[in-house]
Amino acid sequence: MKLVLSLLLVLLLPGVCAVAQAQSTRLNRCTDPQGQSVYTDRPCDSLGAQSRRPPPTPSGNTLQRDSLGSSCPRRLSELVQALHTAVSVGDVNRLSSLYLWGAVSDAGAQRILGQLESVVRRPLVDVVPVYPRQDVDEDAGPGAQELESDTAPAPTARRPVGLRLEQTLPGSATRAATVLGLRRQYGCFWITL
Repeated sequence: MKLVLSLLLVLLLPGVCAVAQAQSTRLNRCTDPQGQSVYTDRPCDSLGAQSRRPPPTPSGNTLQRDSLGSSCPRRLSELVQALHTAVSVGDVNRLSSLYLWGAVSDAGAQRILGQLESVVRRPLVDVVPVYPRQDVDEDAGPGAQELESDTAPAPTARRPVGLRLEQTLPGSATRAATVLGLRRQYGCFWITL
C-alpha cells in the first residue's frame, strides 16, 4: 500500500509543481486609491489597492444584426465587449471583423492582419479608452488660464479617439500595449491601426 501511495505521489508531484508555477506568474489588475490601474503579480490588497477584473467573456456574438443580416458594434460598449471576446478566445478573424478595411491595399491588409494576429496571441488584461490631449497654453501664464476658465463655456463630455489594449507577453508578467484608432462609420464603431 505504501508503495502505491509513493508511486502516486511521484506521478502527481510534477503536475502540482506546474500548477503552482502557473499560478505564481498570474498578473493582477488593481485600482489604487487615486483610481489608477496597477498591474502586479502580488495580491492587490498588499499594495493598498482593490482588485479590478475585466468583465466575464460571453459565449457567442453579442452584436446586433441590421436589416441586411450584417452585424457591427453600434455602441462603444459593444465594440469593447467584442474586442474582449475576440482577444480572449484568440480569434484573429473575429478581431479583423471589427477593423475598418476601406481603402486598404493587399500589402497593407497582410501587414494589418499580422499585427492583429500578434494582438490575439497575448493575454488581455484591459481595454482602456484613449482621449485626445488637451493642449495648454503654457506661455499665457496662470492668470490667463483662470480668465479663460471664467469666460469659457462649460467643457463638453470628451469622447475617446482610440482604445488601448493592455496585455501581457505570453508566459510572463511583462506588459505590452497596443493602441487602436477608433472610427465611427456606417452607423458602427470600428478599430484602425
